[in-house]
Amino acid sequence: MSIQAVIFDLGGVLLRTSSRQPRSSLEEEMGLAPGKLDERIWGGPDWELAEVGAISYEEYWRRMGAELGLSTPEQISAFRQEYFSGDKVDQELIDLIKELRTNYKIGLLSNAPDRLGHWLEQNWQISHLFDAVVYSAEVGIAKPDPRIYRLLLEKLQVHPSEALFIDDSPENVEGAAALGIKALRFTNTKRLKDELRKYLVPSQEETSP
Repeated sequence: MSIQAVIFDLGGVLLRTSSRQPRSSLEEEMGLAPGKLDERIWGGPDWELAEVGAISYEEYWRRMGAELGLSTPEQISAFRQEYFSGDKVDQELIDLIKELRTNYKIGLLSNAPDRLGHWLEQNWQISHLFDAVVYSAEVGIAKPDPRIYRLLLEKLQVHPSEALFIDDSPENVEGAAALGIKALRFTNTKRLKDELRKYLVPSQEETSP
C-alpha cells in the first residue's frame, strides 16, 4: 500500500536543542559534568510518572525543584526558562509539513506531559498542522508500547503499512516497525528530506517543468 500518513515525533525531531550554552551554564553553576543535568531532569522515576500523566507537569517540576535545591516557585520558573531557552522548533521541518499536508495526513506522536496541547497551540502555534495528535500523558501509554501507535493510526484512519513514522529514538522506531509501520530514525533535517524521497510522491514543484 502507498503511504497515506506521515507521523512525526516532537522532542528531538520537530523540537530540538539548537544551543546547549544555557544548559552548560547551569551545569557549571551547579558543579555538574557536561550532560549530567539532562540525566537528572529526564532520567528519574518522577519523569516517567509525568510522561504518562500520573502526575502533572507542574507537580513534576515541584519535585524536581526540590531535588535541585530550588526552594520557591520563582526559582523553579527562572530555572526552567533558562534551561529551555536553547530549544527551538525546526522551521524547516514545519515548512516541510506544510508541503506534505497537500498529499498526506499528518500525525504527531509524542512522549510528553500534560502541557503539550497548550504548547502546540499557544507557544509554538503549530497545532493546526496535524490531523491527529496523540501524546503519552493524555492516554497513559508511552512509546514504544504498541498501543500508542495503534491509537494514532485509528485517529488518522490508516493501516500500519500506509503510515510513515519519524522519531529520533531507535527504540521508538523499532516499536513502530514491529507493527508494520514504515519507520525512519531522525538524525538531521537534510538527511530526512533525502530519505523521504524514497517513500513519498514528488511535490508539485518537483514535477513541474
